[in-house]
Amino acid sequence: MEPVTEIWLTSNLDAHAFIDKSYWHKNYSVVKAALPNAKIYAYYHDNVIVGFLGMIDTYIAGIFILKEFQSLGIGTQLLNEVKSGYSKLTLNVYQKNETAIRFYLKHGFKVQKEELDHETNELELLISN
Repeated sequence: MEPVTEIWLTSNLDAHAFIDKSYWHKNYSVVKAALPNAKIYAYYHDNVIVGFLGMIDTYIAGIFILKEFQSLGIGTQLLNEVKSGYSKLTLNVYQKNETAIRFYLKHGFKVQKEELDHETNELELLISN
């Protein structure tokens, strides 16, 4: 699980410059402990995990791709794999993460509501397909 957790941390630090880095470092051990309870869809390049999608029931906990492998269709492949097995999916995405919002809207997801994440004080969008 160590490579997956490292990708989680690196990807969040890259994608969320608007959130203090200490938040992600503080939650590292929480996520590491939660990963065994999630269903992980991994993408490998040369036998090394470079990205993954985490599922908890029908909730997409996130798609995390190392920066050098982004915009190559990996996120789309992971999402399509999950969409083939679930009719209804939901997720949260920070309003300031415009790249992620565009990605999910392009793939047929719609914003359901906006709410404040009290831990980060940032607005999040609840999105579903």
